[in-house]
Amino acid sequence: MIIGLSGPYCAGTDTVGKILVEKGFVWFSYSDIIELTRRNLQDLGDELRLKQGLGVLSKILIEKMEDGKNYVVGNIRNPGEVEELRKCKDFILVNVDAPKELRFERMLQRGREKDAKTFSDFLRSEEKDFGIGQGKHGQQHAAVFEMADTKIINDGTVEELREKVERILKID
Repeated sequence: MIIGLSGPYCAGTDTVGKILVEKGFVWFSYSDIIELTRRNLQDLGDELRLKQGLGVLSKILIEKMEDGKNYVVGNIRNPGEVEELRKCKDFILVNVDAPKELRFERMLQRGREKDAKTFSDFLRSEEKDFGIGQGKHGQQHAAVFEMADTKIINDGTVEELREKVERILKID
């Protein structure tokens, strides 16, 4: 089984991924592919999709997958990546979301240097992530959300999120 995760900043996709890893899934993230250069990851991912096709990052991940294992792919942000993963047997796309105000609170709490410090900056960064002003090779989170097979609202505790993941994905 391959579970793809998508969600806006600080919605909890990484937490869902950790829950799935605890259940035996192998974690893959697109940022792992381009981690070595660590330039602006969004821009580099956009550039790769522009030059090598919209599903290039998924193709790279799929090549690393072994038969008989379960995988979770984090932070899918372009429909081309979803389309490539849908070619695989047993793929499901899960959208993880939470209210904007709660996500901004979480961002402030994690305290990363490059994170938005004001709500208006947070909303501006989200516009790019959602595809506003982006070409089809760029970040297209809004389009990916529309492709989701199921949705998890992460507006509670980690334990409540764990229960939702287990119930919705029928894993324990």
